[in-house]
Amino acid sequence: MFLLRDLIFPGLVFLLPASPAVAELTCAGAAKQSGLLVCSGPAETSIDVIAPGGTTVRSVRTDADGRVVIGLAQDEAPELTLTPRAPNIAPLTVQIAPRKDDYRVIRGLDCDKVDARTEAQKQHAAESWVKKQDAFATFNQGPAASQGFIKPATGPTSSPFGPTRKYIGMGVDGKECESTSVHRGYDMAVPTGTPVVAPASGVVILSDPDLYYEGGSVFLDHGGGLVSVFMHMSKVEVKAGEFVGTGDQLGLSGNTGRTTGPHLHWAVKWRNTASEDRDGDFYIDPALLLEIPPEPVPTP
Repeated sequence: MFLLRDLIFPGLVFLLPASPAVAELTCAGAAKQSGLLVCSGPAETSIDVIAPGGTTVRSVRTDADGRVVIGLAQDEAPELTLTPRAPNIAPLTVQIAPRKDDYRVIRGLDCDKVDARTEAQKQHAAESWVKKQDAFATFNQGPAASQGFIKPATGPTSSPFGPTRKYIGMGVDGKECESTSVHRGYDMAVPTGTPVVAPASGVVILSDPDLYYEGGSVFLDHGGGLVSVFMHMSKVEVKAGEFVGTGDQLGLSGNTGRTTGPHLHWAVKWRNTASEDRDGDFYIDPALLLEIPPEPVPTP
């Protein structure tokens, strides 16, 4: 941009550059391990997320409006420095609050609830995995966390995000089986048939009544790389490609897939829209999204 300056030289007019606009990087959200930063800065600019010691743990990119949501891993460093690759934009240092997650041993399960064992089960699990990977590679535009999130079902919490679980089961042959994994979702103890609603608006990227582990499932893309995953549903009422608004019904809760009783499992995956490597994506804590207030809608 140039400003017209009429300098006192006969017959000459000079175009001088205006002072460069200095943007600012700001972040709000849930600055806690497994949380989410909601940041604003210069449009379409790469930002390096740097841990103490100078290690770049991930690089993200703002959209055309200068917005980006940055997922925080369960073992995130206690301090991150967000460094835009743009002149005149100062880095921003963010303190990350720690979390403490439990270790649990769950016994008395049917081994078929622990893992795929028969050839038919393994085939079902493999086909379900392909469907999930294809869905997670699909991206849609949307307001992401700026709209705020509500609970997708009315019911008490039965299991939080984060604990490591060791499952010990017994097969029909009398032999024990076991499996260890981290619980990556937020469980609500609701009976079969409880309405499941969209916690925020988005586009359905997967709708399936019978994934192997997840059972009846809906994957909802909120934009910005955020995807809500709803599992174990008894009825799925939306289709892939459909847009749903906050509070719209997605289906009914149930006891399908690998479960030990009726409940709704809600997971949220953060995908880095600046990277084609989906192995760098990870799940964040849905309960922390409920603590992020929606941004006010600008008045005309």
